[in-house]
Amino acid sequence: MKVNRSTLLLLACLVWSAAGDNILRIGVIAYPPYRSVLNFLLSALIFVVFQEFVFKKLVKKHTTRINSYAEERHFFLKFFDGKAFAIMAVMMSGGIGLRVSGLAPERFIAVFYTGLGASLLLAGFLFGCNFGKAVSAAARS
Repeated sequence: MKVNRSTLLLLACLVWSAAGDNILRIGVIAYPPYRSVLNFLLSALIFVVFQEFVFKKLVKKHTTRINSYAEERHFFLKFFDGKAFAIMAVMMSGGIGLRVSGLAPERFIAVFYTGLGASLLLAGFLFGCNFGKAVSAAARS
């Protein structure tokens, strides 16, 4: 199934927002017994590190790639390249494995997942903003 370039940005928005929402939800559910200023600061630090060094760059890279396509319509899974899908698969497998194995203490899940999930969710929202800009630009032309 082929979709417009802007729809690829919307698909990226939906995928990353869903992933971020799910991980954030897991972290928030685990958080109540571990609420402290230190843990909140650690979650904020994790959020900032992932946003600045991973997801902000990922959003920019894929938005630029999608906007540079010469043709208007593309296969719907082209919102990411193979490397991005591999990263997502490794992150999902690692996260599930970590929780199921019991290797990570619940405090780690609460603090880390909250920061990571919020950062993923913001990445999804940024793809959504880029979708809005693309639709707006297409309407003007």
